[in-house]
Amino acid sequence: MSGVTKSKKLVNSVERCVDECLAGLVATNPGLQLLEGHRVVVRADVASLVNAGTVTIMSGGGSGHEPAHAGYIGEGMLSGAVAGAVFTSPPPGSILAAIRAIGTNNKGGVVAVVKNYTGDRLNFGLAVERAKAEGIKADMVVVGEDCALTSADKTAGRRGLCGTVLIHKIAGALALKGCPLEEVVKIAKDATTKMGTVGLSLTPCSLPGAGPSFQLAADEMELGLGIHGEAGVKRMKLQSAKDAVKTVLDHMTNPKTSTHLTLPKGESVALMVNNLGGTSVLELNIVAHEAVTYLESMGVSVDRMYCGIFMTSLEMAGISLTVLRLDDTLKACLDAPTSAPGWQHPLLAAGITDRRTPKVMKVTDTGRQQSSDVDTPKGSTLSQGDADRLFSALQAIGQSLLAAEERLNSLDLQSGDGDCGSTMARGAKDLVEQLGKRDSPGLPVSCPSECAVALSAIAENIMGGSSGALYSLFLTAAAVPLRSGVGASDWAKALQAGITAVMRYGGAEPGHRTMLDPLHAAATTFSKQLSAAKPVEAFTAAVKAAETAAEATTKMAAQAGRASYVSANLLTQPDPGAVAVVIWMKAVLEKLA
Repeated sequence: MSGVTKSKKLVNSVERCVDECLAGLVATNPGLQLLEGHRVVVRADVASLVNAGTVTIMSGGGSGHEPAHAGYIGEGMLSGAVAGAVFTSPPPGSILAAIRAIGTNNKGGVVAVVKNYTGDRLNFGLAVERAKAEGIKADMVVVGEDCALTSADKTAGRRGLCGTVLIHKIAGALALKGCPLEEVVKIAKDATTKMGTVGLSLTPCSLPGAGPSFQLAADEMELGLGIHGEAGVKRMKLQSAKDAVKTVLDHMTNPKTSTHLTLPKGESVALMVNNLGGTSVLELNIVAHEAVTYLESMGVSVDRMYCGIFMTSLEMAGISLTVLRLDDTLKACLDAPTSAPGWQHPLLAAGITDRRTPKVMKVTDTGRQQSSDVDTPKGSTLSQGDADRLFSALQAIGQSLLAAEERLNSLDLQSGDGDCGSTMARGAKDLVEQLGKRDSPGLPVSCPSECAVALSAIAENIMGGSSGALYSLFLTAAAVPLRSGVGASDWAKALQAGITAVMRYGGAEPGHRTMLDPLHAAATTFSKQLSAAKPVEAFTAAVKAAETAAEATTKMAAQAGRASYVSANLLTQPDPGAVAVVIWMKAVLEKLA
């Protein structure tokens, strides 16, 4: 034994704690129900929303933040929420199931409110894209209001914290009012730019079955930590409530930081004082009083005040303060009624006495293809000769990535955890196995759009991790242009569609030292060359451009992914993800030339 003492938790088992938590929530709130086979909760009256064509709002993320997110399901807030394991993003399949439950045949559409963490952004993004591919109207609002970071460089971006709950309320009120999806998204996105959150911890939290997530001395507190127990921006000596509140709000509004919230004098704001899980009511009320007093001393008018448990980090002792700049629209949204139990004390309906067994709503997944939850319409098909060439190209991709496993792992040791090659090899091995024999292929090589969807399932379910999610997003989006055509220009459009999806949900851009650098260089070159050269010649130039771009990542400053947290002077080799792109592109070219 390591000597680390495991935390004491009132659970039956670590493996079932999330499922039993959701069962308890539904058992004590008759307006909620579970989706069978998924960690998803939806409104019990969801059918009436769908039939009325009302915009439905969903959210979710890792568990351990209760009452977020399922506690905010109710009239005037969320229509559904999906839960992952503790502090872990939920899988795309469950997210898609939630979207289907509240979005299938719903003319109003679905808005997903997502916290700005890489896993959430990728998995929710993939599910949204797949829902759109099925004909469900859907969009996503990413919340990243964390003001703790002192610089925008070398990070995965501002984290989504307790302010996400305010966006749930705003979006839900707009939907209740009957606003169209586009208006809900516009106002919600605008609201995310008008708020800030900073957290303060006195003790760490501990996952079920594990010890403390970090260590704090008895006379220390941590400023600016996230909701998963990740480190903050400053560790300091214990302060009084008055001084601690001043420290939090001064940091939040410090114009010298790139993530600060501007609060002009005379501004009208909403203030949310959030209990991170283990703070006493006595302390919370003192903090609330000090926060209102200090904001008013800054010349700010606190017009809306919320104090309680809104988004926790298990049993962490600490608080977070969220400030939202208000206008008349946002005030009306915050004041609109809601039945969500997490926003107010849950009220149990009269006449319902047996809450031991939660309601269960059965959802039938449509269009399940292999291990994927995607229902993709038939697309344009290839001639037998071209289908054979696609088969050969896919086979070459698999073999090339398998052969490159050790090389990619070695490159990844500098910037990640040394598993890039193994991740790609897992997908490559399954690709080769599913591809089968040329005379009876196991993948739909005659229909590129369906083939791309099948490959996206391999990336999601077999590769796993961020790489799997990124490639699954890329392939899912690329499948759409290939439905209407399979000419060279359609492949160029597919390549660009995949890149656009990866940029949107992954958060990286060309120049950030990622797989996007060779992809973007290849797509740009291929499109330009097609106007004057034959498709094979254009693709040859594209592969050469990709190789040059991948090599150029050696001298780039990492601004996305794990490498963004590594010191620049340690990054002396090309990005492994970028090199992997060149490897499979060369494999394709070899079979086309």
